[in-house]
Amino acid sequence: MDNAAIDRFEASRGRLASLAYRLLGSAADAEDAVQDTFLRWQAADRERVDVPEAWLTKVITNLCLDRLRSAQVRHERAAGAWLPEPLLEGDPMLGPAETFEQRESVSLAVLTLLERLAPVERAVYVLREAFSYSHAEIAGILDITQSASQQHAHRSRVRVAAERRRGGETDPASARRVVEEFLAAATSGRTERLVALLTDDVTALSDGAGLARRLLRYTTRERVAAYVRAGFKPTPAKRRMAGGSPAMHIARLNGSPAVVAVIDGRVVGAVAFEVSDGRIASLRGIAAADRLARLNEAWRRHEPEAPVISAW
Repeated sequence: MDNAAIDRFEASRGRLASLAYRLLGSAADAEDAVQDTFLRWQAADRERVDVPEAWLTKVITNLCLDRLRSAQVRHERAAGAWLPEPLLEGDPMLGPAETFEQRESVSLAVLTLLERLAPVERAVYVLREAFSYSHAEIAGILDITQSASQQHAHRSRVRVAAERRRGGETDPASARRVVEEFLAAATSGRTERLVALLTDDVTALSDGAGLARRLLRYTTRERVAAYVRAGFKPTPAKRRMAGGSPAMHIARLNGSPAVVAVIDGRVVGAVAFEVSDGRIASLRGIAAADRLARLNEAWRRHEPEAPVISAW
């Protein structure tokens, strides 16, 4: 393959990775999809490709759909132990972020909701909301009619909106203040203050540090507050499991405020929050090592602010 063909692919690599991440919710799987797309590009009769960007988009989208439809992935995700892989703010895989719809489409909350859509509905939603493809272009990518694309887009938007049940974006500075107050209450044991910081319909999800077979789910303000208090209460056993006493940093993951636990420059856990009207509407705790691999790589290159708690 000549340099010109390689350069054409590399010019699209970032967009392809961002598209694959939104479709798969996994940075590792997205990277694999990009590499497989490159191999298809390498083997293709490129003289017959009129628009390389369109060709590459079609290939990677359908590779992702094949993975979403595979029996192994369906089993893994149906088992109830799946959460999206969090990405640190500034990670190029997060992709376009000029509009509210683009930022929303890569939030951990929406990526989790997209798991409930059929693969084609998920692809239409991502192509339309995050990348602004027309229905004619989506029809060509997915080999469906424009009418079908419109129907899939409508159904997916309705389902996502019904599950979200929240307003627009929260000011990042305001959201950070809420999370800082939450962390102070959680680590001090002020359960009543924790409850007050949660919305009436708050939800919490945790991967149980990868030890649980299914996600741990909590609802109601009292149950979520109790889970948070237990999770943030330091104990010798937890320190042994983590490999030390982590520092607690405030950062942004997938556009949302988060608490990131770090030991000697290694991320050992993260809790991402969704803030609505000054209170916390949802939180997702992620500590399984395989879900933190890319976040760890980014953190090592990152210059974080001073920790809010230097030793937990």
